[in-house]
Formats: sequence, structure tokens, C-alpha cells
Amino acid sequence: MNDLFSTSQPKPAVPKTAGKTSNPADTRGNNAPALSVSEISNSIKRELETRFDRVRVRGEISGLKRAASGHIYMSLKDENAVLSAICWRGQASKLSVDPQDGLEVIVTGRITSYPGRSNYQIVIDSMEIAGEGALLKLLEERKKKLASEGLFADERKRIIPFLPEVIGVVTSPTGAVIRDIMHRLSDRFPRRVLVWPVLVQGEGAAEQVARAIDGFNALDPDGDIPRPDTLIVARGGGSLEDLWAFNEEVVVRAAANSKIPLISAVGHETDTTLIDFASDKRAPTPTAAAEMAVPVRAELIGEVQNIGRRIYAGANRLMGERRMQVEALARGLPDPRRLIEEKTQRLDDRVERMRNAMKGFLRHQTSELSELSARLPHPKQQILLASHQLSALRDRFEGTGEQIVPMRQFEMEKLDSGRRMASATALRLERAKNTLTSLDRVLEGVSYKNVLKRGFSVVRGSDGNVLTTTDISDGTKLNIEFADNAVIKAVAGGDAISGGSSSPQTPKTPPKSGSQKTPKKKKSETPDTAQGSLL
Repeated sequence: MNDLFSTSQPKPAVPKTAGKTSNPADTRGNNAPALSVSEISNSIKRELETRFDRVRVRGEISGLKRAASGHIYMSLKDENAVLSAICWRGQASKLSVDPQDGLEVIVTGRITSYPGRSNYQIVIDSMEIAGEGALLKLLEERKKKLASEGLFADERKRIIPFLPEVIGVVTSPTGAVIRDIMHRLSDRFPRRVLVWPVLVQGEGAAEQVARAIDGFNALDPDGDIPRPDTLIVARGGGSLEDLWAFNEEVVVRAAANSKIPLISAVGHETDTTLIDFASDKRAPTPTAAAEMAVPVRAELIGEVQNIGRRIYAGANRLMGERRMQVEALARGLPDPRRLIEEKTQRLDDRVERMRNAMKGFLRHQTSELSELSARLPHPKQQILLASHQLSALRDRFEGTGEQIVPMRQFEMEKLDSGRRMASATALRLERAKNTLTSLDRVLEGVSYKNVLKRGFSVVRGSDGNVLTTTDISDGTKLNIEFADNAVIKAVAGGDAISGGSSSPQTPKTPPKSGSQKTPKKKKSETPDTAQGSLL
């Protein structure tokens, strides 16, 4: 750019001063012509367009705006610099890529300047994708995740109340957003507004917005601070980074779980955040959110008045039509007085005929009654006949009663005897049962089993009979029974007794009572019931 400020005029001669060296920079600055701002701006523009006539630039799209004219304005940025970019309408329709905020692209175009703002920019001729922008990639992944959980489902959406009593607003208390909302509500239909102040961008903004939504839902409807009927979450426009707090998962979940119908109004109409999908209704701007929250009071009054006038006019019209119908029907009807006179005459005729018929009926009934009374016997005769019949019945009853009463008495006596017999039988059975119980206790007391419990044992032969000392000789097979029902089988021989036991716990030793001498007794003829001798 050495020739940037050069002109076609010849350089003036610089006189030399003896004894002093001149400064070329000072000389040129003093003699160079003065350029206007437009001239210097145009010179810079020509130099940029000549030097950078065709360039390729890689960067991330930010601040994308589509003008009504069809032109697209944006910025290309990296970690160190930002370059303004524009794509004219003719080229925008030919782009193979749909520009989106956060999308990393490679654009081809020429560098130029915009003298009206003293900045340089690139005019885009073509665009291609260089890689997904980090923010948009994260946003898309988060959107898919929350959508798979059903947070954006239409069946979760609630209807915004037509005329809420209290409106809650979650926004910054110092921005223009709250003033726009309040002004719009005041113009349309003044309502009570509760503002929950929060940060709308930066660190901690998402958590504050989520807590504000949950806080409004936690209010008691009948408390000192009433719970709102409608919520508005609002923020002004900005870049994707500025609006990122409303893409955070904590904010989206709070909006989806809100029991109060919620309107999201974040950014401008072209800005879209995840809270817009989770809210019950999305407004393009905060002002539009206020318009969605309440109707226009004047329009409602006018509509009510219009409906009232229509109802009044309709009622009058209906009454007029019904009146005309009644009058038309009345003309087709006869005179009521004539109808009444004719009916009155007919009624008199019917009354007269009925009176005459009643008299004839009474005369006929009187004649028939006289004929029937002549046929009937005299009452005295009827009483006498009934008296004879009653006497005959009484005689028959007395004879029959004398026969039946003794029979019934005999049957009652037999029945009473049966009851006494049953009672005596039950008493006798009870006594026999008691006697049997007493005998069983006596038998248990004299049983040899009780003697065995005192340390004795019973010695039986192989045939099961109880043995005494005189019955035992060498080689005699013995069965020795103890109190625990254990039986030891042994063989008598000499000084030792050998044999086996039927119980594993019983030791193979001769019974202690074997050495005791008992008096001789006769052998029991019934071994099953006799007690026998004890050793």
C-alpha cells in the first residue's frame, strides 16, 4: 500500500538549505494534498478489493440475520477475530448450505469495505460446511435428548387462560423487556403483575431462571402473594451465546414441569431456544407475549356490546315474527264467544237429558227392589232356621270333643314320658362315664408300669410269660423289660448272662433285680393281663 496516497500530480521540488539536512517525512507531509474522508475511504476500498479480490475464509457463523430484502448478514469468527460478512439476495438463493448460527463454514468471496461505518467485510459468493459449530452441535444433541424424554410432546401443552387475574414475569428488572410487557398489558387489559428478577445471560442465569419458575409454582393460590395464572419468561434479542442460558437443561425441565401455563418470549422472532419447545406457547417477542397473555379490554367491551345489541335485535325480531304468526292464526279461528254459546246450549241439553234418565233409572230400581223383597222369606223365619242349624252343630261338636280330648291327652303324656326317658338315659350315661374314668385311674395306679418306674424290671420267658427264680435255669432265654419300655434279650448260664438288647441305649448287663429272691407264685394263665413277679 505504498502507493495508496499517491496522486497523478508531479512532486514539487524541495529547496535545499545549506548547513541543514531536511526530513523527507516532514517535507512530504507538508506538501501532500489533503484528502477528504470519502476520498481516503474509497482509496482504502479500492486497495482492499484489488489486493483481496478472491479469498477463502473459514470461521463460525454468528449473529445471522435475514433482511426483508433477502440479503443475509452475519459474522465469521474464530478464537481471535471477527469478520463481518454479507451475502446478497441473488447469491443467497444459490448457496448450497443453509446458514445457521454456530455452523462452521468456508466461504469464498471478496474483501471490501463499507465507508458508511468504516469497517471492512467479505461479500460471500459461495459457502460450504467446514464442520458443525460446537454450540449448535451441543444444542442439537440436547434437543434430541429432551425430545426423547417427551418434554416437547404436544399432549403436555396447556391452554393459556383467556383472562388471568395474576401474571408472573421472569426477566431482568432493569431491561426494556419488562417495560415493554407492562406497557402492553396496560394498553390491552391491566392485570396484576408479579416480577421475579433474574439474570438473563452469563454465569448463574440458567439456575436463577429455573428457580424463578419453580418458585412461582410453589406459591399458595390463597396466600399473601397469590400464585400467577400465567407465566411469561422473557428476554431481549442477542447472539446464540447471549441466549444460551435458555438452552440449558435445568431451564427446559423447569418449564416442562411447570403447573402454570407458560409463555416463552426469548429473543426476536428469528431466535429459537429450547425453552420455546418446552413452553406451552412461544411468542416471537416479549411484546407479543403480553398480547398473548390478555385480550384487548376495549375490544372485549365492544364485542360484548355488539353481542348484546344482536341479542336485543334478535329478540325483537323473534317477537315480531311470533306476533305476526299469532295474528295470522287468530284470523283463521272462529269467534270464541260463538263457540262458548253453542257449547253452553249443548251442555244444558245434556243436563236435562241426564236428569230425566236419572229419574227413570230410580223408578226402575225401585220396582226391581219391590219384586225381590216379595220373594225373600221373613227375617223371623230366617233367624229361627239359623237357630236350629246352630243347635245341631253344637250337639255334633260336643260329642266329637268328648272323644278327641282324651286321645290328645294320652298323646301328650307319651310325649312327656319320652322326654323324661331321654333325660334319664343321658344321666345314666354320664354316671357310667364317671365310673369308667374312676376305674381307669385305679387300674393305672395298680399297673406294674408304676413299679418299674421305681427301679424294678420284669423278666419274661420266650413265650412272653412272667418268670420267677425257680423258673430260670441255665440256657433259659430271658426278655428283661425296664421302665423305659426297653427289653434286653439274654440267656441264663452260670454266673454270667449274655444276650442282645432291642434298644440301642440299653446296656447288655444282667438286671439288678435278678439276684433278689421272691416267693414262689403260680404261673399266670393270662400273661397279657396278669402283673406277674417282679425281680
